[in-house]
Amino acid sequence: MVPKCPRALFLLLLFLVCPESRASQNCLNKQQFLTAIRHLQQLLKGQETRFAEGVRHMKSRLAALQSSVSKAGPDTPPVSCPALNAPLDGRKFGSKYLVDHEVHFTCNPGFRLVGPSSVVCLPNGTWTGEQPRCKDVDECVSAQPVCPRGTVCINTGGGFQCVSPECPEGSSNVSYVKTSPFQCERNPCPMDSRPCRHMPKTISFHYLSLPSNLKTPITLFRMATASAPGRPGPNSLRFGIVGGNSRGHFVMQRSDRQTGELILVQTLEGPQTLEVDVDMSEYLDRSFQASHVSKVTIFVSPYDF
Repeated sequence: MVPKCPRALFLLLLFLVCPESRASQNCLNKQQFLTAIRHLQQLLKGQETRFAEGVRHMKSRLAALQSSVSKAGPDTPPVSCPALNAPLDGRKFGSKYLVDHEVHFTCNPGFRLVGPSSVVCLPNGTWTGEQPRCKDVDECVSAQPVCPRGTVCINTGGGFQCVSPECPEGSSNVSYVKTSPFQCERNPCPMDSRPCRHMPKTISFHYLSLPSNLKTPITLFRMATASAPGRPGPNSLRFGIVGGNSRGHFVMQRSDRQTGELILVQTLEGPQTLEVDVDMSEYLDRSFQASHVSKVTIFVSPYDF
């Protein structure tokens, strides 16, 4: 049937272009024209049949494919690596944990990165390295001095402070001498000077570095007494806060017979510097013997760590 298709179309075209009013031997007669039409009808019918069969076959294939997909298990999720957090006192860049994605890390000023600065998620669901951490840089141990001559470097969270503890200025019968970089002792008092004996016998300087928003209550500092060999020690001690700008952030309480504790009771937010003077008074048979003052300076870091 197909080989006849070109000829039938050719005959039909000849008929269409042959005017009825012109008698020509090249024009088709009626019988030839009807034959050509039958050939075309058969051709179209065959094409229609094959098209319908193709559509039915395609529908069958689609139905089978749909059934296969429906019976298949759930989609396998893409491989990902465990979530990472920003290091304390640092930052993290990157929030996608899929294969081949990178995450980068940096530290805040005053801290250095310990570990890789970036990691990549591998196809097995692990990172190319351990999560890094940020470590405080101790500027006080650097090769080059960071504080002026005559001062002492105190390392703090993310920085440092230069301090210069000084003994109180002498007055009348009371004077102090520096026995170490962080301690002063009162010179012996005249026998008849009662006010001198009530002045602190020793004054010590202490420097603490705290993070911001430290959970409270927490013990920051302890004071204790020790008797000299062969000499009786005090049988009573009294502890208290006698100065500074603590503004009620601290309390002093006894932890045992010979020890007092400075306790932080209110959360501190940095950066700020607080000072608190703590007194320990010694008594023997209810008679005052001596007092010792610890000047505690607290540097509160701007960072939580």
